[in-house]
Amino acid sequence: MISPAYFKNIPNIFNFSVHLSNNGMCNSNSITIVTVSPLEGYCNSTLQFTISGTQIRTPEVSLLHLNPYKHLMVRVSSGDLPEGFQMVDFSLTSSITLLGHGANFATAGSTIRRQNETIFQSGISPFSLDVQIVHFHRFQSRTEELYRQADLTLHVSVKNKLPRPREFSKSLYTIDIGQTDLAVGFRQMSNMQLRTAIADIINQFSAAVTRLYQQGARAFWIHNTGPIGCLPVSTLYLRNPKQGVLDNYGCLKRHNELALEFNRQLKARIRTLRAELEHAAITYVDVYAAKYELISNAKSQDFMEPQKICCGLHEGNRHVWCGQKGIVRGAEVFGGACVNPSDYISWDGIHYSQAANQWIANHILNGNFSDPPIPITHACHKHLHY
Repeated sequence: MISPAYFKNIPNIFNFSVHLSNNGMCNSNSITIVTVSPLEGYCNSTLQFTISGTQIRTPEVSLLHLNPYKHLMVRVSSGDLPEGFQMVDFSLTSSITLLGHGANFATAGSTIRRQNETIFQSGISPFSLDVQIVHFHRFQSRTEELYRQADLTLHVSVKNKLPRPREFSKSLYTIDIGQTDLAVGFRQMSNMQLRTAIADIINQFSAAVTRLYQQGARAFWIHNTGPIGCLPVSTLYLRNPKQGVLDNYGCLKRHNELALEFNRQLKARIRTLRAELEHAAITYVDVYAAKYELISNAKSQDFMEPQKICCGLHEGNRHVWCGQKGIVRGAEVFGGACVNPSDYISWDGIHYSQAANQWIANHILNGNFSDPPIPITHACHKHLHY
């Protein structure tokens, strides 16, 4: 477990993130805010906004159910519930029990681009990145209004739970989103069409970052997208693949190639944003490389084969998804959890397990996969060596 001391200067968390894999930081796709000490360049309070596939409603603090790992987790509302803690949870360390420690705008299956389909058709969230930023802006405005009224109408203990208005402009915004856009593309488009569409997805992502900057955001911790072709769901229905379709670790090459193209364009756009947003400090985090390192070294890191799934029942053509019931050989069965989830990289074929997310967080928070190579605690400081 990551030591709380590592984050002693990051007390406040607001969450917007896409945890399709994570995700957390949800695969991760996520936005985190952190206040900075102008003298030290350290983040000393965090407001995190995670655009995430593990959440469903805008900020109302709520208790989650006991997950299969028997951890009682506290989050700001919830929809899709993967096992245990997600990568974003490890990156934030303290729970967001109190509003003053953060707010979550994450939605299950969120995307960068608005999708022309309903959540009932394919599970894609109607709360795309631009909508979540609108929710954040409303939250920011309402918080500032309440803070002004606090001396007259609120008890001091309530005021202390609110983020201070000045923290919004002194915060680290972590963003981890885009994998669901690719997943939609794999389902609806040819490879060439999706490759062409990536440019527009990146344009809309860039516009969202610019809007946050215009609203006062200055420091950003941005994750690229993970190796989506390595998710077991990518190959679950693949029978007798031809030579060259999969890589040495059972990942679907075609999907990973497009994820890498997304990341190439994202990194190039971040370089452009650094030039355009004069006062922004932007850290690019290669989550793809971190996750692929885990997958390619699963055995030496004491994990099972990366394509193994802990929760659910998958035998041949029979699939009973995690937490669901189904009929197998004439009998009703339940897609329950394995007895040793910490041995698995994949929780349910889509989300990473708690143990995998902790491994990933441990390897990205120290700056080993960052450009510039700085730990998250320094991400609020603008570095001159981009």
